Amino acid sequence: MTTFAIGDLQGCLDPLQRLLDKVHFDSNTDTLWFVGDLINRGPQSLETLRFVKSLGDSAISVLGNHDLHLLAVANGLRRTGGKDTLDDILAASDLEELIDWVRHLPLLHHSEELDITLVHAGIYPKWDLAKAQEMATEVEKALRSPKYVEFLERMYGNKPAKWSNKLGKHRRRRFAVNAFTRMRLCTHDAELDFSYTCPPAKAPKDLMPWYAVPNRKTIEGRILFGHWSSHPAFAVSNVIPLDRGAVWGGSLAALALETGVTTTVDGIV
Repeated sequence: MTTFAIGDLQGCLDPLQRLLDKVHFDSNTDTLWFVGDLINRGPQSLETLRFVKSLGDSAISVLGNHDLHLLAVANGLRRTGGKDTLDDILAASDLEELIDWVRHLPLLHHSEELDITLVHAGIYPKWDLAKAQEMATEVEKALRSPKYVEFLERMYGNKPAKWSNKLGKHRRRRFAVNAFTRMRLCTHDAELDFSYTCPPAKAPKDLMPWYAVPNRKTIEGRILFGHWSSHPAFAVSNVIPLDRGAVWGGSLAALALETGVTTTVDGIV
């Protein structure tokens, strides 16, 4: 019995199937953890979404920014962009079922047994695990509500860039979405910055990866994250990046959580 944590798929089903063959995945005994961004940019967004959904209890996926983008587009709040590959999903006969499934995915998954937390982009450095779980639950409830479109209408925007316990409901939830699904770099005092997608080593001197902010409150336990395809395969000892840029000609990685062994296959060529 093995738990495999897998990096951003972004509609790359063929590499995923090759990876599952390579690790001898057995849906009867093994579990897959997906780091979010199941869809978009790659050529098989619809097929990928259907496949992960079909895995049922054998798979857990957190929400990524591309998954949330699908929800906004499907509800007429955003238009598809030139690089989007969502048309097949939007035209699918099971669109409503797929949308309902996506909006019930979590933002954060934590295993007490393994002492590992799975998120798409990261955990805001000024939050401990309990606070992160609290904020994830608040957003999840909004997404699962019959009035979830009202939440999506207020979800977009780069502000507020810094957390405060005094934030109102809508700004608090927007900040949480940005932290969990879009965050890469922060200032020394934990203000989010969305200007750069470069590798950490090429970031401006006044910015640093979220996990390097001084006095980060989630030092204990391991955190798995994706979202940052230009990030090298190592961050710090208890923070593990999984996005290897499969959709951009990189690789797709699976980390066996019980053994620490990482297996990769080539992504889209």
